[in-house]
Amino acid sequence: MLALPQWMLAAGFIRNLAWDRLHGTDASPFTDIDLIYFDPTDLSRETERRFEAKLRVLAPEYPWSVKNQARMHLRNGDKPYSSALDAMGYWPEKETAIAVSLSPDGAAMGDNSLIVEGCGIVFSSAFGLESLFQLQLTPNPKRPLTLFNHRLRTKGWLYTYPRLQNSSHKP
Repeated sequence: MLALPQWMLAAGFIRNLAWDRLHGTDASPFTDIDLIYFDPTDLSRETERRFEAKLRVLAPEYPWSVKNQARMHLRNGDKPYSSALDAMGYWPEKETAIAVSLSPDGAAMGDNSLIVEGCGIVFSSAFGLESLFQLQLTPNPKRPLTLFNHRLRTKGWLYTYPRLQNSSHKP
């Protein structure tokens, strides 16, 4: 359909599904569904908008957000990323750096990938899956702690998911 290189559904959409399940609650309303990909040959925001428009035609009931991770280093002031998974390693919270994709050949995207045998579903994370399933919320040391704290306040995660533990307070 879209034929995007290194495409994955990622970030809060996947993280919140895990937290909802671990809290025994219904799925939270989607604020957006992040589809990420990695194409260093086209860093245009307009291309991302075209993909969002295509997705809105295919599935208009969902709030799509498409981001080429090859472009995001420019916005974030980082060195160029080498892959979608590398870019996820710069996201503000470790538990947000999770994604899922389909891999018909069963190939993993990186060392921190978990493949569901027989169906081609691949879970990828820049930091592993343990802290997500242990209900931790961990700042990424590559980002300012003030950004993590701002997102913690504005997103309301500790209210929505009361069993979460803020790992930034650990010694």
